[in-house]
Amino acid sequence: MFRETHPIIGTRDIQRAIEFYTRQLGFDLAFRDNTDSPNYVGFRRDAVVLHMQFQYEHEMGTIRLRFLVEDPDALFGEYRQRGVACTESDIRDTPWGTREFALYDPDRNALTFYRNLTPSEKAPQSS
Repeated sequence: MFRETHPIIGTRDIQRAIEFYTRQLGFDLAFRDNTDSPNYVGFRRDAVVLHMQFQYEHEMGTIRLRFLVEDPDALFGEYRQRGVACTESDIRDTPWGTREFALYDPDRNALTFYRNLTPSEKAPQSS
């Protein structure tokens, strides 16, 4: 049966991506291919692993990822201190029952960080 998934994010600039994901988002560089100019790398933060591969412009498409995290407020504060531009609306509770914020990486991949609201945190539904 299925056990894990590892999304592969495209980038036009591996070095720029390594800098952003390690210095700005706090991921560790988990692995890289054994070349002078890496074409394929992996990042890890806690239990999450992301794979990233260089893509030419004509191959490049953006991706949207949602990360389930323990404390999006703390992560939002960390990213703001690191100078990461996050969503204009900051962190918010959503009508679909999450607390979340989002950002774009340098290649315009959309990353959303969220947790599910508890029943007592959800706004009462009007009838």
